[in-house]
Amino acid sequence: MASHAGVATPSLYKHVRNLAELRALMSVRIMDELAERIGGAVLGRSADEAIRALMLAWREYAVAHPHRYSALVQAPEPGVARAGERLVAIMLAALRAYGMDDSATVHAVRCLRAAVHGFALLEAANAFQLPEDLDESYELLVHMVVSGLRTPLSRT
Repeated sequence: MASHAGVATPSLYKHVRNLAELRALMSVRIMDELAERIGGAVLGRSADEAIRALMLAWREYAVAHPHRYSALVQAPEPGVARAGERLVAIMLAALRAYGMDDSATVHAVRCLRAAVHGFALLEAANAFQLPEDLDESYELLVHMVVSGLRTPLSRT
């Protein structure tokens, strides 16, 4: 990490306390970049079109920056959590058109994040080894998510 910043490793720690703080600061920046990209993609869109744009922008970011994306800390460290709130707010806004109650919307955000993040992490790690086209797989994932959002869960 230090060499990418153009400094020696010991010099890096003049600016941050430890590796955990460095990872948290990096995660805040990555989360901000991701929210910026996704926010711009969903602006002016709603429902299926917004979800599709959100999912495509998320994947594009992860593919363009696989090492950066895989360095993203998922633990709820306060600074990272605050940066993540912006991303969650964008997701909540994109889901608003589906008319869900608050609880259902939280569940939908979790599922949407899990689907997109899981695919992005696996793709960034080059974990998909079967010969089928990844773009087609992702399009199927987008279709499955959008279709699921349009079909309320029946609780029996």
